[in-house]
Amino acid sequence: MAKKENYVFSDKIANLKPSLIREILKSTSDPETISLAAGNPAPDAFPVESISKIAADIFREDPIGALQYGITEGYQPLIDELKIYLKNKYQMGADYDSLIITSGATQIMELLTKVLCNEGDFVACEDPSFIGSLNCFRSYGTKLCGVPMEEDGIDVKALEALFESNSKVKFLYTIPNFQNPTGYTMSLEKRKRVYELASKYDVIVLEDNPYGDLRTSGTDLPTIKSFDTEGRVVYAGTFSKLIAPGIRVGYVLAPSALIAKMTVGKQTEDVHTAMFNQMLVYRWMKENDINEHIKKMQAIYRGKLDVMCNALDEYCPKLKYKRPEGGMFVWCRLPDGINMMDFCRKAAENKVAVVPGIAFLPDETQDTQYIRLNFSTPTDEDMVKGIKILGELL
Repeated sequence: MAKKENYVFSDKIANLKPSLIREILKSTSDPETISLAAGNPAPDAFPVESISKIAADIFREDPIGALQYGITEGYQPLIDELKIYLKNKYQMGADYDSLIITSGATQIMELLTKVLCNEGDFVACEDPSFIGSLNCFRSYGTKLCGVPMEEDGIDVKALEALFESNSKVKFLYTIPNFQNPTGYTMSLEKRKRVYELASKYDVIVLEDNPYGDLRTSGTDLPTIKSFDTEGRVVYAGTFSKLIAPGIRVGYVLAPSALIAKMTVGKQTEDVHTAMFNQMLVYRWMKENDINEHIKKMQAIYRGKLDVMCNALDEYCPKLKYKRPEGGMFVWCRLPDGINMMDFCRKAAENKVAVVPGIAFLPDETQDTQYIRLNFSTPTDEDMVKGIKILGELL
């Protein structure tokens, strides 16, 4: 019997392209390749010792609880602890809000899209934006409406024009702090304006804050969710940067009506987030000084950002960039006349991996002169070496 080779895929997945970033990362398996393309947190920032101790304590004291099924909403002690944490730190959490634990923050994007969007509906997003979220929105047959980014965040005039002209925009996806890929931070004035526009045009705001603790300069700004008096902001948080990405623990704070439907949606996906991972996070929050840990992380990231920016200034003066106030990425503009994709391929041939800016565009037919560089993952030595090679290519 002949082997079947022709498969008919669903409309939702047939035209979905693999993440350019994930494809690029395959090339970094070559030990000689310097990766400036990853999006991984700095390994030095992982609280390995405290996590190791807590893991041993859990399996000694409550192994069955860690290995058994849990409820879809999440581990209740962790939910309660997070509500207190978010109220104290960000002044978030109204009487009409609820919180559930998710398997990483990306699941939040997927669940909200599942709950709110029909095929053909529109999702507004920053242009450029995080490819993982964009592909999630695309997988549900939504149409992406990119809103240009400025150095102080989303272009609010363009956002209002979009809301005014398109009544089928179901929600706005935004990363206000150290945005991926640009590294830009939305100003306080624009955060307030985004909420005002969402209220005026009856649009939900999905506020994704994976990098908020990674501030290296400047002053912390209020979340958009902290302005929410009407129940229209969904806040996505994660422990991927605060503790470690491999534990896959995220959380969503949103109006109870949305949370109830997202919970049902989660039941059809993974039933619940891994109990051991939730217990690990809860005990880590209870047994450690989170603010001290954040300060240590920020010092690590500040040092690595300095290394990257100093190397760019020395070896790549033709690359234009705005130094971010935190996060993990630097968004660099190539000089006019240089083909961005050709440059990325040439860099790969010379054992340096960078991410082409086209990976982050809502409209995949557009062109861009930008590339994204990551400073959190490579060693300082490799970072300088890789940037020097890029400078020689330029």
